[in-house]
Amino acid sequence: MIIELFQKCHVEHPVGKFFGECTDLKIKLDRCFRQEKALKRKANFEESKKFKEQLRAFRKENAVSGSQ
Repeated sequence: MIIELFQKCHVEHPVGKFFGECTDLKIKLDRCFRQEKALKRKANFEESKKFKEQLRAFRKENAVSGSQ
């Protein structure tokens, strides 16, 4: 929704956009993107932790079975 408003602002104010006409929307858009990126980063980190734990368990299991 913010993206659409920002794009509409640029269309409606082709010169004004260079003089801060759409700045408030740009700030809101940047905040939104920042929050979305933080959520994705957190999800990726959690997924990475799970994968590393699975890999450790797999290596440990193979080390035990390989030494027998």
